[in-house]
Amino acid sequence: MATEMFLLVLLAMASSLAMASDPSQLQDFCVADKDSKVLVNGFVCKDPMVVKADDFSLSGLDMPGDTGNKFGFNVTQANVNQIPGLNTLGISMVRIDYVPKGLNPPHTHPRATEILTVIEGQLLVGFVTSNTDNRLFTKMLKKGDVFVFPQGLIHFQFNPGYTNTFAIGALSSQNPGTITIADAVFGSNPPISDEILAKAFQVDKKLIDWLQAEFSKKN
Repeated sequence: MATEMFLLVLLAMASSLAMASDPSQLQDFCVADKDSKVLVNGFVCKDPMVVKADDFSLSGLDMPGDTGNKFGFNVTQANVNQIPGLNTLGISMVRIDYVPKGLNPPHTHPRATEILTVIEGQLLVGFVTSNTDNRLFTKMLKKGDVFVFPQGLIHFQFNPGYTNTFAIGALSSQNPGTITIADAVFGSNPPISDEILAKAFQVDKKLIDWLQAEFSKKN
């Protein structure tokens, strides 16, 4: 009986791990068919007889992205939306460019852990653990340094220097998703009640109204 119970526990653990990751491949590849109207968790497979090498390729990551925004950073994506061949493979990457004092503001990736390496320049990076500890782990990175942001945790990157910086990140999902905290809280559509946010942040509702007005300009 004890052996049977142990095996059941192992099976339950294995099942939970399987459900917590991207869909696993059951063949050599499953190139995303973006034209299919069928809704699945991920993308339907394209007919392998019409798959081409270009389905597994992307050009342009050698070029800096447009950092002409108020944060002074840009993320160039290389996920399943740009590379259909990544479908079911559970991996993607990004190039991130930062001007001096450029910031990738606090955000999360709900479906992926991220490992980041600085190619040129320097970055102040960090992440915050979940409630109730809310512990901040932060480190200054230089060229060649690597840092890991665990899945789902709020994290950020800031270029404190006076020269441009760029980094490459790898993520453990074909489609990691990004939730920028300030955008989600103050720029949601429709907006969250100012009464709720005022109580949550323990500030006056007028401040919340001002913040929501500022973030609504992006929508």
